[in-house]
Amino acid sequence: MSSIAALIITQNEEENIRECLESINWCDEIVLVDSYSEDQTVAISREYTEKIYLRKFDDFAAQRNYALEKVESDWVLVIDADERVSGELKIEIMNEIMDSEHVGYKIPFKNYFLGKWIKQCGWYPDYHLRLFKTRKGIFKNKVHEKIKINGKIKKASGAIEHYTYKSITSFINKTNYYTSLAAEDFYLQREKFRKLDLMINPLWRFISMFFLRNGFKEGIHGFILSLMYSYYVFIKYAKLWEIYVVDKGLMDGDNFGN
Repeated sequence: MSSIAALIITQNEEENIRECLESINWCDEIVLVDSYSEDQTVAISREYTEKIYLRKFDDFAAQRNYALEKVESDWVLVIDADERVSGELKIEIMNEIMDSEHVGYKIPFKNYFLGKWIKQCGWYPDYHLRLFKTRKGIFKNKVHEKIKINGKIKKASGAIEHYTYKSITSFINKTNYYTSLAAEDFYLQREKFRKLDLMINPLWRFISMFFLRNGFKEGIHGFILSLMYSYYVFIKYAKLWEIYVVDKGLMDGDNFGN
């Protein structure tokens, strides 16, 4: 029988971490890397695992790769503090997955926004590669990091429950943080800034989520979510422009891109 580790990175997650850890306490090991939390995150986590490491945060991929180096089990399940492993997924992993010929599994997400499970807007089933053989994967990208893996990948049926954005304020705070990392990622990947991206992409995101992906069926939740993600895209490209024009002085502020 193969062994499995849960991998978590945290910072000031005392409101979420206990429920997360309760949902994965069946794993053979839990590896947690904390970015010097100032609350009770680490103290709570010590009730569930001794494998807790402190590391200054630089970016998500680096943080997760550091945690991955500490994993001793055959498989690793990646989970965040605001996520929970459903009972169905637990049974599926224990009974079917760990002795599989596949090297990775994409897991469907049940995403909650302001307390409501959002089934439209492209938010369900919203598959993410979160379970893989430990020595087969590595994380890439500073934000919305992806796992680079070679081998057969299959979709799981059990879900991870994601309790994201419990308030509008939390969305705005995370947007400011994540868009800075995303813009820097774009710049390092030599993503050219185009003014049409700044004008069209936010509008397209709203149209895609609210109309094409049936966000209107979610009522006011769908409208607010679609509009806020449009805002997220706008801020991301505005910050990319800021890097080119203000920080690097690579373009004229009034005459840039195509």
